[in-house]
Amino acid sequence: MKSILIVGCGDIASRVAPLLLPHYRLFGLVRTSAHFIKLRPSRITPIVGDLDARSSLTRIRGLADIVLHFAPPPNSGEIDSRTRNLLAALSRGKLPGKLIYISTSGIYGDCHGARVDEATPPKPQSLRALRRLDAETRIRIWAGRNEVNANILRAPGIYADNRLPLERLRAGSPAIIAAEDSYTNHIHADDLARIVVAALRHGKPNRVYNASDDSDLMMGDYFDAVADKYLLPRPPRLPRDQVRRSVSPSLWSFMNESRRLTNERIRNELKVKLRYSTVSEALTSFATNNA
Repeated sequence: MKSILIVGCGDIASRVAPLLLPHYRLFGLVRTSAHFIKLRPSRITPIVGDLDARSSLTRIRGLADIVLHFAPPPNSGEIDSRTRNLLAALSRGKLPGKLIYISTSGIYGDCHGARVDEATPPKPQSLRALRRLDAETRIRIWAGRNEVNANILRAPGIYADNRLPLERLRAGSPAIIAAEDSYTNHIHADDLARIVVAALRHGKPNRVYNASDDSDLMMGDYFDAVADKYLLPRPPRLPRDQVRRSVSPSLWSFMNESRRLTNERIRNELKVKLRYSTVSEALTSFATNNA
């Protein structure tokens, strides 16, 4: 039985794990033994190691046939030292045959509402996106050098019934007026997990995939749809400059960028059939008892 090492054992890992069992043995990298109990329901065997401390990663050397890298980069700087530490540790043992990394569509930057496919040159406009692009670049160089089949999944806004901007809506945080609004992109967490498995089966070597659904939404319309579903007030609409002064810099970097991701590659190459093709379909299926 082949083994899989999951790096970054959060929500997506918990959704991926049931899709892989019982065909693979699953290991999960966690910082301390205190996290062991969180992995038990997913039947993931914990391995203690800290991506911020390269010397702690000796136990993952040669451990797995496949690596699923879901861990975020550090919170500062322009490079992803965690990915660099991971790749250094993996290089010291038997190499995995496959590595899948969940990145972000933020690496494309602001495309002013244009359609964006995987051939669009990255133009990251935030330090967070720069760190993600650094991780992508290091993975692709490392994979090419070592003949490892690496896939990059560029995910947009990940949502689920427990991953919605309800607190933002309750707080009355503003949205941008329709005439100045940005396009936004989404993927349901369950569908992202299924895309990971599809990449594991069908992903071409050193290939990038936009892991996005079919929604064609303005950001304010997304907030309105969630508000309507959960019987919350729609956010007030303000001109773009006023919104920029009203929200945090990190939230503004998200709201300021406008692009429309194409997803033909995941459909044609990975043979993905989305469970939730649009945000509207997903919201219709959600219960509202957590409003």
